Amino acid sequence: MPLPSSRVIALDFYHILCYITRMNNNWKKIILFLGDIFILYLALYFTLLIRYGQGLDYGDWHNHFGPFTVIFAAWLIIFYISDLYNLYLAVSNSRFFYLSARAILIAGLTATAFFYLNPGIGIAPKTNLLIYIFVFFLLFFAWRRIFNWLLNSRLPKNNIAVVGYNAQVAELIATLRENPHLGYRFALIVEKNGVRDINPIPVVSDMNRLRDAIINSHISTIVLASDPHQSPQLRASLFSCLPLKIRFVNLPNFYEQVTGKVPIEAINQMWFLENLDESSKKLFDIFKRLFDLAVSSLLLCVSLPFWLVIGLLLKIENKEPVFFSQTRAGKNGKAFRMIKFRTQKTIAANPAPASHNDARNTKIGSFIRKTRIDEIPGVLNVLAGDMSFVGPRPERPELITGLEKEIPFYRERMLVKPGLTGPDQVSGEYHSPSREDTLKKLQYDLYYIKNRSLYLDLTIILKTIAAVLRGGGV
Repeated sequence: MPLPSSRVIALDFYHILCYITRMNNNWKKIILFLGDIFILYLALYFTLLIRYGQGLDYGDWHNHFGPFTVIFAAWLIIFYISDLYNLYLAVSNSRFFYLSARAILIAGLTATAFFYLNPGIGIAPKTNLLIYIFVFFLLFFAWRRIFNWLLNSRLPKNNIAVVGYNAQVAELIATLRENPHLGYRFALIVEKNGVRDINPIPVVSDMNRLRDAIINSHISTIVLASDPHQSPQLRASLFSCLPLKIRFVNLPNFYEQVTGKVPIEAINQMWFLENLDESSKKLFDIFKRLFDLAVSSLLLCVSLPFWLVIGLLLKIENKEPVFFSQTRAGKNGKAFRMIKFRTQKTIAANPAPASHNDARNTKIGSFIRKTRIDEIPGVLNVLAGDMSFVGPRPERPELITGLEKEIPFYRERMLVKPGLTGPDQVSGEYHSPSREDTLKKLQYDLYYIKNRSLYLDLTIILKTIAAVLRGGGV
């Protein structure tokens, strides 16, 4: 059987690169995660090779493999909560270097503590651990720089044509320009209403030229931002593109894939009927409730002895009651009393919702609010079934009445239980009570409601832990 030519191999490699580019972000993160695992064990092999040279044998590898595997599991969790699987870091080498160096330092201290607390594991690798950290540091940065370099500049882009032009399309164009590593590039805009070329994106308004323009621009994905039903000529032109094996996707789904949010302005009631299959979530809801009961019971038992200390500190600074309770709207609008540690002074003339750096915050209250300690009494709400650990933030009923008049589909965020933490809290943005920011929060909430799963809940919990450790609680 003849061997494949170099040209065939090159084409196959190019197709593999194209396939990686078209992967969604979750698959890219999985590749990144698997690469990190490989680097962890490769660094261990090189460490033992440096340490023992030609004397390295299977026994040395076997003795180190088990203990270091335990350490590696902890390291991967540290990397995750340090945001090292955030693809957007590919465009910020300085921030990536800072977060990586800090994560490896914490991971190294964790490994040191592990070996110190487990002297009976059969090895005492003080020298080996130092060598390992140095070797891993070099290999990890080399691997991540190669991965970021490929995503950012060397992998071929997935060329996109968009049918229609509106504010959401403009936002997507800006987002993909700022984040080329996501693997998409707007190459064509199809718009009959006389929109000028959006430099450097050409606009096609003549439907007779559409098919040729799609072929010449090497389009692989067409995003439908307007309804083709309204134009028989447009519909026929798009239909003629079927033999080109092009992927067709509507704007809400593509926007959601790129940004992790739902574009409120681009959806209608049919979006909810087509995308929210609540009957398929029954098993998930059962597991989630069991998880809530188990973890809230554990947290209550562990944290209860500290409630007295926290209460005394709060009472010394503020003579008001230690606990703060307020009526909030739960699932399907059912009212309940949410419990928190009090972090603010009560000012009758200022009943507004809490804001960033609120003047009503006490000094101790500001600290426990920033570290999310004020949320701990919420485990009682979780035990009672009014809340979950993960879900949209519960809102005051009187605010909901006004917001649902201004913001479409605001009430639909109450299709699930509210949470102690949620997608908005770990978005990396601070959102004020303004209409604009409330709309952004709703975008994250609807994304969660549509895509909620055990994996997504675990992701949000880990990101919450990371935010608390960084002092970024809200």
